[in-house]
Amino acid sequence: MNTVLKTLNNPRVSVKVQSLAALIATAAAVALPQVCHLIGGRALGTALLPMHLPILLVGFLAGPLAGAAAGVLSPLASFALTGMPLMVNLPLMMAELLVYGLTAGLMRNTKMSTMSKVLIAQIAGRLCYAAVLALAIYAFGNETLTMTSALASSTSGIWGTLLQLISIPLIMKVMKR
Repeated sequence: MNTVLKTLNNPRVSVKVQSLAALIATAAAVALPQVCHLIGGRALGTALLPMHLPILLVGFLAGPLAGAAAGVLSPLASFALTGMPLMVNLPLMMAELLVYGLTAGLMRNTKMSTMSKVLIAQIAGRLCYAAVLALAIYAFGNETLTMTSALASSTSGIWGTLLQLISIPLIMKVMKR
């Protein structure tokens, strides 16, 4: 716990701590969706966005490299272990979560409210998702996906987005005490 507290107040985080944080976040981002799916099926996972929470947290706690690494590794590990997300969504989620973790990490020590930081990271991740989706459709001719997928993903995940906006600032406040 002392290491976590030192990490919160220190702009520089050792490679060892970043690596450990990325692995823990990856494990949490693989486990949380499974818990949601057990409780409420795939719909609960889609609504609560359980992979996003640990990725945003690791970015804020351990920095951009840990956030980006966990963001890329989490969907890959989840796909390898559980078959989810579906292969068609895997690159989209990898890019989106990478941007969540990277953005959260880059804003880690900025002088603004945690809620504002979370909102900026969420917007950046969703814009990245839409950009990669557009690339898949228009540049690579993917006929499985549509641009309405980006809007559908954002609207179905509104509860998870709100949960992140509320819980991450609370978690960060508790951890700083």
